[in-house]
Amino acid sequence: MELERHPPKRRVPAAAPRMADPHPLFDDTSAAGGGGGGGGGAQPGRGYGGPPPVSSPYPPPASFLREPVSSLAVVYGSSLASQGRDIVDRNLDRFIPVGRLKYYFAVDTVYVGRKLGLLVFPFVHQDWQVRYQQDAPVAPRFDVNAPDLYIPVMAFITYILIAGLALGTQNRFSPDSLGLQASSALAWLIVEVLAVLLSLYLVTVNTDLTTIDLIAFAGYKYVGMIIGLVFGLLFGRTGYYVVLSWCCLSIFVFMIRTLRLKLLSEAAAEGVLVRGAKNQLRMYLTMAIAAAQPLFMYWLTYHLLR
Repeated sequence: MELERHPPKRRVPAAAPRMADPHPLFDDTSAAGGGGGGGGGAQPGRGYGGPPPVSSPYPPPASFLREPVSSLAVVYGSSLASQGRDIVDRNLDRFIPVGRLKYYFAVDTVYVGRKLGLLVFPFVHQDWQVRYQQDAPVAPRFDVNAPDLYIPVMAFITYILIAGLALGTQNRFSPDSLGLQASSALAWLIVEVLAVLLSLYLVTVNTDLTTIDLIAFAGYKYVGMIIGLVFGLLFGRTGYYVVLSWCCLSIFVFMIRTLRLKLLSEAAAEGVLVRGAKNQLRMYLTMAIAAAQPLFMYWLTYHLLR
């Protein structure tokens, strides 16, 4: 019996990769994702399969909002600073006349030398009248009779330093004692100026003396105090008393001849006999202010030497 022959089985080859359809219905966007074998990762800034972004000539919205805000903040800060400076200047000038203070510090070396000589030797000086220019007193560097604040301030600081030196030579120096000496001298100066202002108010004296003028005149006594202390350190108590007595007499004459032109009437300033009860009060007030200077000079220096 003849066997039925079957056709030999053929090995079917592995299916070859399917060729891409030449006309796909949709674009293949899988390569734009990540992990493609042939290409790298997705490029930043590009959409999935979209065209590359086009650079815009306009700044992005964030920078557009940031730049005006920063400019506005700078302008607003400058405006606040200028307004604050104006407010400080107005309030400072109300309590501390900065413009007037510049006048009292308008000095030079020649003026300081002549003024110190006038404070120590006022007996030979003849013309005590303050010169004016266009209804305003000239600067101190042009007139030795004009009051200044440079000499009183420097004399006050030098007095504190000399007081510390005097205490140090006696083994009595300490920062507390030096601070106490400075605060005590400043307190007495304020009390003196306030007492003079009160006296002028009670006597109803019409004068062009200002508070700064009174501070300047009251501060001139520190020059004689410094000289007395220096001579006391060099020559002992005898030198201190001799030199301080001379300086007390000098400041007394200086204050009499300076203040009489400010406090007394115009007739008294011209040398006419002072008459009337009000002029008598003014003369007594001038004498009292001048006599208080030697008392303060002795009170603030006698305890520094032993």
